[in-house]
Amino acid sequence: MARTRVAMARPRTAALAAVFAAALSWAGPSYALFEDEEARRAILELRQRVDALNQSSQRAGERAGDEVSQLRRSLLDLQSQIEALRTEQALLRGQNEQLLRDVADLQRRQKDIAQGVDERLRQFEPVKVTVDGREFQVDPNERRDYEAALAVFRTGKFAEAVPAFGNFLRQYPQSGYASSARFWLGNAQYATRDYKEAIGNFKSLLASAPDHARAPEAALSIANCQIELKDTRAARKTLEDLIRSYPQSEAASAAKERLARLK
Repeated sequence: MARTRVAMARPRTAALAAVFAAALSWAGPSYALFEDEEARRAILELRQRVDALNQSSQRAGERAGDEVSQLRRSLLDLQSQIEALRTEQALLRGQNEQLLRDVADLQRRQKDIAQGVDERLRQFEPVKVTVDGREFQVDPNERRDYEAALAVFRTGKFAEAVPAFGNFLRQYPQSGYASSARFWLGNAQYATRDYKEAIGNFKSLLASAPDHARAPEAALSIANCQIELKDTRAARKTLEDLIRSYPQSEAASAAKERLARLK
């Protein structure tokens, strides 16, 4: 807009300058014209107008230059602001990405912690097991201790199996494993020739769980211990009771054979 005003001022200045030049040319041939007051005033007015136009044009040019400089400064300021905004946006984008990574890490940690807690809780939750035809629930530690004692027995370390099963029965007297533990404890004692203790554990099994799957074998094992103790009479009675109480069992068939040999 400032350039337009400057462009418009230039033709007007040129026109006035031409008028002024023409007026001066008229003064050559006739000096009398300059003596006329009106002519002098006209020349003075023309000069004043030309000066005013020159000043106006100069001021317009200065204003235009100031406006251009101001526009340049404004553009530079705007560009600086844009660059600052871009930098801030990049910083915010980086912070947002870091926050997303932090949230993802926290979620993974929370999931790992939850899984760890669940696993630890499962270690204390009762589990369902089936042993010797019986289904019952036991604590994980209870199951671990029973299986550990049984593993010792199965490796043939009968002397070590005796205290393992004994400790188990003292620690878990109401356990669903109790009858089975007494059976294996009696067998371990039989293997170590501790016949009297073996008879006591087998009889405890028969008294507490006469319908247990190991009961016929326990009765036969009592007779075997009595035979080892040379108590033939007691052994015969035990075998007869076994045949009468568990007639369909494999232990009853074995009892008949041994009873025949005792006679």
